[in-house]
Amino acid sequence: MQPVLETPIEYLKGVGPQRGELLRKELGIATFGDLLLHFPFRHVDRTQFNTVGEVADENSAVQLRGVVKQVRMVGEKQARRLTAKLTDATGSIDLVWFRGLRWVQPLLKEGGEYIVYGKPTFFRDHYNLAHPEIEAAATWDDGAATPLQPVYSTTEKAAAKGLNSRGIGKLVQALLPQVGGSLPETLSLKLVEHFGGISREEAICEAHFPQGKDRLEQAVARLKFEELFFIQLQLLKQKQLVQREVKGNMFAHVGDLFNAFYQHHLPFQLTGAQKRVVKEIRKDMGSGRQMNRLLQGDVGSGKTLVALLCMLIALDNGFQAAMLAPTEILAQQHFRSISRFLEGLPVQVRSLTGNTKAAERKKLLAALQEGQVQILTGTHALLEDRVVFNNLGLVVIDEQHRFGVEQRARMQAKAQVPPHVLVMTATPIPRTLAMTVYGDLDVSVIDELPPGRKPIKTVHRTDQARIAMFDFLESEIRKGRQAYVVYPLIAESEKSDLKDVMDGFESLSRRFPLPQYAVGIVHGRMPQEVKDYEMARFIKGETNVLVATTVIEVGVDVPNASVMVVENAERFGLSQLHQLRGRVGRGAEHSYCILMTGDKLGNDSRTRIKTMVETQDGFKISEVDLQLRGPGDIMGTQQSGLPQLHLADLVKDADLLQEARRFAQWLLDKDPEIADPANAPIAAALHEQMKEKAVWGRIG
Repeated sequence: MQPVLETPIEYLKGVGPQRGELLRKELGIATFGDLLLHFPFRHVDRTQFNTVGEVADENSAVQLRGVVKQVRMVGEKQARRLTAKLTDATGSIDLVWFRGLRWVQPLLKEGGEYIVYGKPTFFRDHYNLAHPEIEAAATWDDGAATPLQPVYSTTEKAAAKGLNSRGIGKLVQALLPQVGGSLPETLSLKLVEHFGGISREEAICEAHFPQGKDRLEQAVARLKFEELFFIQLQLLKQKQLVQREVKGNMFAHVGDLFNAFYQHHLPFQLTGAQKRVVKEIRKDMGSGRQMNRLLQGDVGSGKTLVALLCMLIALDNGFQAAMLAPTEILAQQHFRSISRFLEGLPVQVRSLTGNTKAAERKKLLAALQEGQVQILTGTHALLEDRVVFNNLGLVVIDEQHRFGVEQRARMQAKAQVPPHVLVMTATPIPRTLAMTVYGDLDVSVIDELPPGRKPIKTVHRTDQARIAMFDFLESEIRKGRQAYVVYPLIAESEKSDLKDVMDGFESLSRRFPLPQYAVGIVHGRMPQEVKDYEMARFIKGETNVLVATTVIEVGVDVPNASVMVVENAERFGLSQLHQLRGRVGRGAEHSYCILMTGDKLGNDSRTRIKTMVETQDGFKISEVDLQLRGPGDIMGTQQSGLPQLHLADLVKDADLLQEARRFAQWLLDKDPEIADPANAPIAAALHEQMKEKAVWGRIG
C-alpha cells in the first residue's frame, strides 16, 4: 500500500491532471508530501481591514471590504486587461488585472461583496490595486479562522490557473486533514522537549496555519532545526564511517626527500600556520585511516607548498601523488611551481592535460604505470580510464567546488587502497557553509600570509578618473613593474563583452605604444597555444600590460606584476574580485588594485566594492558574499550538492546550524549506532533520508 505522503498530487481534491502537471513543472510539487513541505515564506495578519479612504501610500499592502462594480474587459491583444471598481462607505478604488483574465473574470459578479488584498500603486492621480487577491466575502467569512494568513511562493503560470498564494493555501487546507496521523515523529523526546514539546505534525500544521505568532515561531524553529540536524547527522555519520571502516595507507615515516627539501630547498621560512597544517596532515596520513581533509587558505597563503610537503611524505613511503586542477592554466602553474621547488632533487614531475600531444601522452602513461612518474599534475584528463597509477597514495584536489562528487570518486578508484585526499580552496568558505558542504571533512586553515607580503592597496575609481589611472599605470611600468587590466566576459559568446576586451586592448595599445611598451591580450576564445604564448611573454616580463578576461582569475603567479585594474568591477562577484586582486602582491613591492566602475551603482554592487576597499580578509569577504548571493551561487549548485532546505537558511540561521551540529555530535558520542530505543524516531528518519540520497559534499 502506498504511503499517503507519496500519493501523486493530482489525486488531491481541487487539483486534477492539468493542475497536477502545472504544480510539478512550476513548483516542483509532485506528491502530497511535497505540498506539505511547500511552506509559506511569510504570514500576514488578515484580521485587520482598511477603508478605501485610508489608502495613502504604495509601501504597504491593504485589505479592503466592499462591493464590486463596473467589471469591464478593455483593450486588445497585448494591452487587454480586466478592470473593476471596489466601493465602500469612504470611496472607490480601481482594480486591474493584466494576467490570468479568464480565471479572474468568472469570480467577479457586479454588486457582490468581496475581500481584496494587495499593494496600492499610484497611477494618473489616483491609487489602484494591480493583481489583488480577491475572494467573495461570504467564502472569506467561512474560511478566515486563522488570524495569520500564509503567503506562498508561486509563478505567473501557476497563478493564472488559480494557483496563486490563496489557491495553494486552499489545497494545503484540504490536505492537512487527510494526512493527519500519518506524519511520523523524527526527533527524540529530549529534542522535542527542547523545542517546547511541539510534535512534528503540530509544527507542520502551525507553519502553514498558525494559531498565533508565538506558536508560529516555535514551529518554524523546530522544523528548521530538524532540517539542519539531519544534514549534520548524515555528514558526521559519514565521517564516523570513513574513520572507522575506510583503511588508508600508513605513511609511517618522513624520509630523505622531505628532509632534503625542508632543509635545503624551502623557498622561504614556513609560517606558523603552515607548520601547524603540515603537522595535522602528517598525523592523518600516519594514522592508518584514509585522510579526508579540507585545506582553506587565502590567495597567496602558501597552500601549494604545504601540498608539496605532503606529496613528498607520500613519495618517501613509496607512493605516487596526483594534483588535480580545474583549468589548464592552473594545472600548468602547479606543474611549473612544483618543478621549480624540486629542482635538484631526484623527483620525476609530469603534467597531463587535454592538450598533451598523443606521442608524449603515450610515453607519460607508460612511465606513470611503471612508477617512474612520482608526481602527476593535471586537469580532468587525469580522470580518464587509461590513466593508470602504479601506486597512488595521495590525491590533492585544488579549487574542489569545481569538481563533481562522481569525478572525485573516479580519482580515488585509481588506487587499490583508498588514497589520502587533500582538498584545497583559495575561496575562503564561511564557517556555516563549510559545516554543511564539507561537514564530513576535517578542516585546516592557513590564516597567515608569508612574511614580507605587503597589503595590496585597493581603490575605487569611476570613468572620470581614467586618465589619472593610465598615468599611474605608466609610473609603475617605468619602475619596471607590470600590470593586468581585466574585463568581464560573462559568457564567451557575448560579442559585446569581447568587444569591450578588444576596445580596451586597442586603447591601451595607443596609450602605451610600441616599441617603448608592449601590451598583450588573453581571452577565452583564443586558441590554447596563443594563450600560452601570451601568458609566457607576460611571465618573462616581455609584456608590460596584459589585457585579459577572467581566464587569469586563478593560477597566474607573476611576482613582478604590481597593478590589477578591474574594468566594470560592478559586474564581478566578490570572490572573483578577491581572486583577481590575489594575482598581484606576490612580490616584495607595494601592489595596487583599482576597481573601475560607472557612476551609477546598485546597492549590491556598492556593497561589493566597499567590502573590497575596506578589507583583504578572505573570510570576511566570503561572509559578505554569502549574505549577498546565498549558498547555492557561491558553491555552484551542480558541484556542491547543497541539500534542498525548505525553511532553514544557511545565512540567517547560522546559530541554529551550529546548535544542530552540537546536538548531532552529542548524539553520536552517546549513541554511535543510534540504537538506543529513545532515539528510534531519529534512526528511522535518518534511514529514510540516507536511502534517498547520498551524503552531500562526500569526498571519501
